[in-house]
Amino acid sequence: MSKSYDPKMHSAEHILNQTMVRMFNRGRSFSAHIEKKKSKCDYHFDRNLTLQELDTIESKVNEIIAADMKVTEEFIQREKAQKDFNLERLPEEAGDNIRIIKIGNYDACPCIGKHVDSTKEIGSFKIISSDYEDGILRIRFKLE
Repeated sequence: MSKSYDPKMHSAEHILNQTMVRMFNRGRSFSAHIEKKKSKCDYHFDRNLTLQELDTIESKVNEIIAADMKVTEEFIQREKAQKDFNLERLPEEAGDNIRIIKIGNYDACPCIGKHVDSTKEIGSFKIISSDYEDGILRIRFKLE
């Protein structure tokens, strides 16, 4: 992991991804660059987002952060995990017991990264910008 890796930012990414799934039903980001200062997530999409949509995403993410949800881990067999989750982004060394990170009852996702213990530790989520090009929607964000 890079020296600027941040569990707060990584946990915020999980919440952003679930918010995008719930709002647009297009899946989680297929690519992300997560750093302490600012981060970005790329989604397969067909347009840029409106200012109102960006405001709604930001509000929903901050609502989940403020809800003080516990962030927990669970290990499940790869066979079951493949039925319930997309494992494409996990490295081969993830093994046969797949670690699932749960954010309250809001999100569950396979992950090998570090996370906060509770969403209240994340701080305030702020979308910096978004743009769309060639079927890819990029959302840039930071924590305050």
